[in-house]
Amino acid sequence: MDFIEYSDSDMMMLSLARQLSRDLREALVRRDRALFAVPGGNTPGPVFDMLAAVDLDWDRVDIVPGDERWLPEDHPRSNAGQIRARLMRGKASAARLISLWRDVPTPEEGAAEIADTLDALLPVDVALVGMGADMHTASLFPGANNLEAALAAHAPSVLPITAPGAPEPRVTLSARVLKDAFALHVLITGAEKRAALEQAQKLSPMDAPIAALLHNATVHWAP
Repeated sequence: MDFIEYSDSDMMMLSLARQLSRDLREALVRRDRALFAVPGGNTPGPVFDMLAAVDLDWDRVDIVPGDERWLPEDHPRSNAGQIRARLMRGKASAARLISLWRDVPTPEEGAAEIADTLDALLPVDVALVGMGADMHTASLFPGANNLEAALAAHAPSVLPITAPGAPEPRVTLSARVLKDAFALHVLITGAEKRAALEQAQKLSPMDAPIAALLHNATVHWAP
């Protein structure tokens, strides 16, 4: 694991946006289309704002959420909706969104079709993930009902999963897909999450799912 500490969050967001744009440019040299996995939530918003203004061949970039609640894109809790609103605008509006939701009642009914779509685009070129204070990443939560399968070496690319206490079922990219990304970045802020990261390095992925990714990752942290 590479660990980069920044003096403040603004500096981190700017540096990370520059690194992600470099990673994407390198990916577009390697192959015709680049696959970019990104999180939902508010933390990466400033990074997305900066990336949206970057001059890049966005029409050759596919963007996939790292996980998704089983909700349509127009729902306010949809990661895809948040990503489209915050990242896929300006110059980045030319990118293509790969949805992890299908209009069927349950993620178990849709996961195989989603995995087939994603498998045709793999590997992930650039991945950005976050981490919760409980050491989850994407929807790989400690105690989740399908966590062991999602951490397995030969896991499907996309799995249904239910997070403890979460109001909706979800789908998530497996740990295998995320850790096999050419460039993998973890974005965290604050003392609580730094302590959680340090704890995760001493635990198994079943107890601290982020631990499954750290060997391959660059972690970006600011107070």
